[in-house]
Amino acid sequence: MVLEVGLHSQKISGVPQGSVLGPLLFLLFVNDVPRWIVNSMKMFADDTKLWCRIETESDSESLQKDLDSLANWSQKWMLEFNSSKCKVMHVGHKLNTKYRYFMNDKDGNMELSAVQEEKDLGVFFTSDLKASTQCTKSAAKARTIIGMVRCNFKRLDKNDFLVIYKTYIRQHLECCIQAWSPHLMKDI
Repeated sequence: MVLEVGLHSQKISGVPQGSVLGPLLFLLFVNDVPRWIVNSMKMFADDTKLWCRIETESDSESLQKDLDSLANWSQKWMLEFNSSKCKVMHVGHKLNTKYRYFMNDKDGNMELSAVQEEKDLGVFFTSDLKASTQCTKSAAKARTIIGMVRCNFKRLDKNDFLVIYKTYIRQHLECCIQAWSPHLMKDI
């Protein structure tokens, strides 16, 4: 079970948006969030991930309590959650989709939508944790750029193409390869 919660940082009073100190001040502002959470949690910039293994109803209730704690923290510190970015992904072979999760926001108690795939830091993650989606999308992006190169450069020698390939195409095929490392022959 992975739960993605996106903090909306546009209306934080006292944290200047677009400044050099903005990210540091935001991190100081949200520094106490992990103290409110019982289950596992990771934060990166304004993204927060909660997760736990759901085997019993009490595990699900624990995760819901963490969501409620985040909502209480949000109200206390007047930092809105962007409800449209809050999602639930059930990860694994036995998808336990019978539990539903809710988050309180300014519009009331909203049910979080369940997703099968999610893009995070440029990498597509799926509920079965296979890299096929990432491989397909990376190859499609690289093919698009190759198409643009063909349209704009009628004649290229090997050295010129190598420079263009290394500069514009290769990065899409190798971006975050450590995270999605393809191991199936069809993905390689």
